[in-house]
Amino acid sequence: MSTAPKTVQSKETSSLSEKGLKAGSVGLIGAVVIGVSCIAPAYTLTAALGPTVSEVGVHLPAIFLVGFIPMLLVALGYRELNNAMPDAGTSFTWATRAFGPWIGWMGGWGLIAATIIVLSNLAAVAVDFFYLMLAQIFSNPSLGELSKILPLNIATTLVFIALACWISYRGMETTKGVQYVLVAFQLLVLGWFAVSAFAHVANGTAFDATAISPDWFNPFAVDSFSSFAAGVSLSIFIYWGWDVTLTMNEETKNPEKTPGRAATITVLVIVIIYMTIALATLSFAGVGETGLGAGNPENQSSIFAVLAGPVMGPFAILMSLAILSSSAASLQSTFVSPARTMLAMGHYRAISPKFGKISPTYKSPSFATIAAAIAAAAFYVITRTVSENALWDTITALGMMICFYYGITALACVWFFRAEAFRGARAFFFKFLAPLLGGVILLVMFVKTAMDSMDPEYGSGSSVGGIGLVFVLGMGVILLGVVVMLVMYRLRPEFFKGKVL
Repeated sequence: MSTAPKTVQSKETSSLSEKGLKAGSVGLIGAVVIGVSCIAPAYTLTAALGPTVSEVGVHLPAIFLVGFIPMLLVALGYRELNNAMPDAGTSFTWATRAFGPWIGWMGGWGLIAATIIVLSNLAAVAVDFFYLMLAQIFSNPSLGELSKILPLNIATTLVFIALACWISYRGMETTKGVQYVLVAFQLLVLGWFAVSAFAHVANGTAFDATAISPDWFNPFAVDSFSSFAAGVSLSIFIYWGWDVTLTMNEETKNPEKTPGRAATITVLVIVIIYMTIALATLSFAGVGETGLGAGNPENQSSIFAVLAGPVMGPFAILMSLAILSSSAASLQSTFVSPARTMLAMGHYRAISPKFGKISPTYKSPSFATIAAAIAAAAFYVITRTVSENALWDTITALGMMICFYYGITALACVWFFRAEAFRGARAFFFKFLAPLLGGVILLVMFVKTAMDSMDPEYGSGSSVGGIGLVFVLGMGVILLGVVVMLVMYRLRPEFFKGKVL
């Protein structure tokens, strides 16, 4: 029997079709584990807690909750789209069915670009903590400095990307097995950190013991709208990744229900983790700008690297291992989304049909997975060689791309279900109101972030022609997508004329 994926041949067969992925290989728990892994709570928190505190201070829990709201609303819309159209192309496929091929193609580009960029960053973080772990194990601080040697850093990063690609290439069964171990470990260590921090507060040994106040949960108490918007933009980034559960929909058990349920559960689990760690950190360290304070600019690049020792004592090395496992786990699980989106785009002939190839042995996207790895590696090598500021400013610009494709997909839900949105209370809320509010919030955040990032002081402070580098990079990636789309229109006109999907 042929293992080649079924292809769409004409307008008469323009419905969604299977791509040859291994059906039924992931259950609800496995999907949630992969979703949590992709968000990477240990890695995300150590990178995001400090910058968010610098914007909103003790109102960190409020901002985490505000950022959670549009994510939940959008997740509900994603769930309805998946129930109606379970397809590995998710944002690309759904936006195409709702708005047509042009907007659909850009929705797919937004997802691919964002995930490719973050893959390179995840690999870089994994490498940094790998050498930090070696320094701690061998009590030799000089080993931790090895990551600053550019050729060695790049070589190690490429090894990490290659390993993650290999695991992802072997399909969802291998991916799931690796993720159970890595996710369980990082959640155990985060729980340990929270309990230890609260114990220090109770025992009077915390750095700056701060009593939890109801005011911490009041988003309206934030000093300014700019600080509020910056905080929400950061909090949207920390929730990003739950939609990986939807891109696995053709490989899950009960594909119409399981992916949507997994997405909702993933977002709820993550908000509980984030709130617990946020409260523990603020209670132990306070928001002061000196010493171990969470507001100290010197602590913001990695808050756990600073607090793990004082909070966990001799077990601080476990936090380094947790962040390493978190970034490595997310590096591997994040491959799922771009590979399956490119698979769908190749399958429906929106890009080269080569991307639609499936491994006959592992039933996984073969060509697309390798292409994602090559793209992530190339992006890291180029940006890291040219300028470290360019690399980190592109990560800052990720917020724009996330809001862009999440917003498009949420509004695709509203438009696709417009004829049935008022047939009952459930349809009105889940198919119209929730995705409409979520989509509008994210698109407003997209515009606000784009405007703010034009300031040369935004991000690293780098600029091009007086315009902030974050804006140039963020909009540059989106405009590159437009250029590639126009090229594909010349090469693959059948998709853009609506003859395929």
